[in-house]
Amino acid sequence: MTVIRKEDLISSVADALQYISYYHPLDFVKALEKAYHKEESKAAKDAIAQILINSRMCAEGHRPICQDTGIVTCFVNIGMNVQWEGDMTVQEMVDEGVRQAYTNSENPLRKSVLMDPAGKRVNSKDNTPAVVHINMVPGDKVEIKIAAKGGGSENKTKMAMLNPSDDIAEWVEKMIPVMGAGWCPPGMLGIGVGGTAEKSAVLAKEALMDDIDIYDLMERGPQNAEEELRLEIFKRVNKLGIGAQGLGGLTTVVDVKIKSAPTHAASKPVCMIPNCAATRHAHFTLDGSGPAELTPPKLEDWPEIAWEAGEGTRRVNLDTVTEEEMRTWKTGETLLLNGKILTGRDAAHARIQSMLKNGEGLPDGVDFKGKFIYYVGPVDAVGDEVVGPAGPTTSTRMDKFTDMMLDEVGIMGMIGKADRGAATVESIKKHQSVYLMAVGGAAYLVAKAIKKAKVLAFEELGMEAIYEFEVEDMPVTVAVDSTGGNVHQIGPDTWKVKIAEAEAKA
Repeated sequence: MTVIRKEDLISSVADALQYISYYHPLDFVKALEKAYHKEESKAAKDAIAQILINSRMCAEGHRPICQDTGIVTCFVNIGMNVQWEGDMTVQEMVDEGVRQAYTNSENPLRKSVLMDPAGKRVNSKDNTPAVVHINMVPGDKVEIKIAAKGGGSENKTKMAMLNPSDDIAEWVEKMIPVMGAGWCPPGMLGIGVGGTAEKSAVLAKEALMDDIDIYDLMERGPQNAEEELRLEIFKRVNKLGIGAQGLGGLTTVVDVKIKSAPTHAASKPVCMIPNCAATRHAHFTLDGSGPAELTPPKLEDWPEIAWEAGEGTRRVNLDTVTEEEMRTWKTGETLLLNGKILTGRDAAHARIQSMLKNGEGLPDGVDFKGKFIYYVGPVDAVGDEVVGPAGPTTSTRMDKFTDMMLDEVGIMGMIGKADRGAATVESIKKHQSVYLMAVGGAAYLVAKAIKKAKVLAFEELGMEAIYEFEVEDMPVTVAVDSTGGNVHQIGPDTWKVKIAEAEAKA
């Protein structure tokens, strides 16, 4: 009988969550490096470069890879011969570890978990509770797989009850374009097959905890139906040409993972969950000898990659830019932003909508007219930082507010990540506005361009407050220009054709 102290599990969970907040798994770093050297699309290659540079900076500075430090998912396999020392449940112990990790004063992590999800949606203020899956297994140890799952990728989950004769790879190929780029590719796909609806979702999530080995699989060849399916889906998805950040390119996924379970004869439940470019997970075992120790990777394991603005890049002063100048910006062009921008995301937009509806106007000190709004919820600053990691959030969630912000509030343009819906693109065209895209998964790198930050309104909303940022050479891509040209349509369409033509010639 092995006795596991509650303090050992709590501290191990806390340490693991801090660890994965700033250390990418090295297998993911190596997979991105391979994708970087293979990539032929300049836009996609630049995006991967920024993700890799950000990854190394976070490893050096021990700051979060992404501003969205996720909701914690924990798989706990408990040996039948394990006894717990203490009076806490496993859920309580994991939650205490989460609480300690997310409120760590040296590297505070963003608290994104809300209570009362169908009602008031009040922040729990410590990112608890975690989602904990407990399984009893033979043995005398406790094995834990823990992940911090970002909302942008989690929101792109797809699930279906397929007919037994339906083709899973075909279903995945149809779903990937529907997902858009809000899951921040390149990343991984976790696919659960079988069991029941909820079982397939748990299998998909657990599959994302596995190491990347797709190229090893290609070299040795598939040995069963699941491995054949992994390879088929990997090839089909990358042939779509979606590419890094949805800009068009050769690599959309770096691996496809599948877990399955027996299912009913009439059913084929399938769930697909993507992991973003901020893939974060760790595995450890407790054997009664004390807390787990995670060995830090070596900085030399990261590739030496530099990113520089290319020829034709424009420096833009947002404090003096005119609408006429803005209308000369073209889809796919790189800009370096300077000057003041205001922030706002879901809760702030909803609050503004309510205030306008009630005739209250905007809060004192907030004037969006002629300004750019940045969709972001930053991490708290530490030390001499003016703001913590502050990468963009998924812009499609703000689509429903775009007409209001352009018509009534008077913004000049928007900054976020990933694609916009068709109606929003039309609205941007109608108002001759623009939508600029920053790289998701490069939050610490983006934060280095923010030289001043202050809260203007809704401070009680925490990371959802309205900030004023003063930026210096913040890199963005013109995703939708004033004519409605849309890089998230043009890029993938172009590269899907290029990939098909190259394959035909091979």
